[in-house]
Amino acid sequence: MTDVLSGAERRRLDPGDDARFYDRPRFVHHVDEGFRDRLARLYADRLDAGDDVLDLMGSWVAHLPDAAYRRVVGHGLNGEELAANERYDEWFVRDLNAEPELPLADAAFDAVTCAVSVQYLQYPGRVFAEVARVLRPGGVCIVSFSNRMFVGKAVRAWRERDMDGRADLVGRYLDSTGAFDGVELVREVPERDPFYAAVARRQG
Repeated sequence: MTDVLSGAERRRLDPGDDARFYDRPRFVHHVDEGFRDRLARLYADRLDAGDDVLDLMGSWVAHLPDAAYRRVVGHGLNGEELAANERYDEWFVRDLNAEPELPLADAAFDAVTCAVSVQYLQYPGRVFAEVARVLRPGGVCIVSFSNRMFVGKAVRAWRERDMDGRADLVGRYLDSTGAFDGVELVREVPERDPFYAAVARRQG
């Protein structure tokens, strides 16, 4: 299966093992408070109480608002961080660059979120095809990002683009699946961390 990125575009400055890089937990915030508050408000606006939610490439904080979701499943690369996330009902560890497939049932979720991590995906087309598979018809995918990253682990296609170019790239990832009804870009550029989010609904 071909992917959105070419071999050159998916190259990283640090090609080492991801599991080893993320072996040590990092209990820090990777974006500022303004970004985190804006993301929580976006989630509050686009997710409904009672939703089944998958938080992809997550950590010890999910940025979800205070809402009663039916189930929140977390995914990431560090089990200690995931275990510390009080919003997760269950979680699993998987390196999506090595295994893009999600060990989850078809049409199991109403929402999939991915916060400030999309820049690390080397096979985004395959991953977002899996996102489309696990989403129910009409379900929402929200991919948020800023200008912060672990530079060594970000793919070349991301490093070499400006923020609007990165937004276009995420749009390509989602469009490549053929499963979403267009992509809405939410963009705000305050004095500190810029806030970008791509929002797409699974076709019915």
